[in-house]
Amino acid sequence: MIEIRNSKSEIRNQKNYAIIVAGGSGSRMLSAVPKQFLLLNGLPVLMHTLLAFHNCDAGPQLILVLPAAYHDYWTELCTTHNFTIPHQLVSGGDTRFHSVKNGLDLIPDYEDSLIAVQDAVRPLTDCKIIDHAYQHAAANGNAIVAVKSRDSIRQIKGDASVALTRDEIYLVQTPQTFQSAQLKKAYQQSYHSKFTDDASVVEETGVKIHLVEGNYQNIKITFPEDIVIAELLLKSK
Repeated sequence: MIEIRNSKSEIRNQKNYAIIVAGGSGSRMLSAVPKQFLLLNGLPVLMHTLLAFHNCDAGPQLILVLPAAYHDYWTELCTTHNFTIPHQLVSGGDTRFHSVKNGLDLIPDYEDSLIAVQDAVRPLTDCKIIDHAYQHAAANGNAIVAVKSRDSIRQIKGDASVALTRDEIYLVQTPQTFQSAQLKKAYQQSYHSKFTDDASVVEETGVKIHLVEGNYQNIKITFPEDIVIAELLLKSK
């Protein structure tokens, strides 16, 4: 982990983007509404995520990737909650890979910019983490937010399991931030099922992946109890 500190002016002098990927459903939440639209302290989860990036020093241009079927619903939610944070809206694809690719299409190829890709359902991402990721990517090509595993880890091999060294295991979060040329080149590849996140797509091109320290409170809203936890964490800030 390498820590880099830039001034606010240096961060804002970069051309920054954030692609917020919101393709999830409500299946594991046992909800009829996709989890990105569930209320968290009175505001949809997705709005918290957009606000996190809007309020940070990096001040990125926001691109929201959302299934076409929910564009009108999102517009209604913005009106209901008087949500006026500027952002571009683009339709999602069949997979996360294709959704990110659709977001990238809105960013000019000629621009020397930094692009963060963020799960829409990580509403508690701290501004310090966001800004640090942009700074590290500017200096090193990319920055993948991750935290060390707090639990013991075992790997299944055949009919047995083996212990892994916990200190060598990191749990990957978002944002995942890249220099634009690096990310755009990677997404020219054909889709493969092994692409589980943006880091895996970029790594396939031979680029070294850099981890930066995340935060255990940067949780992903996946199950019903996650909303309760997120509400408690928000109230404690």
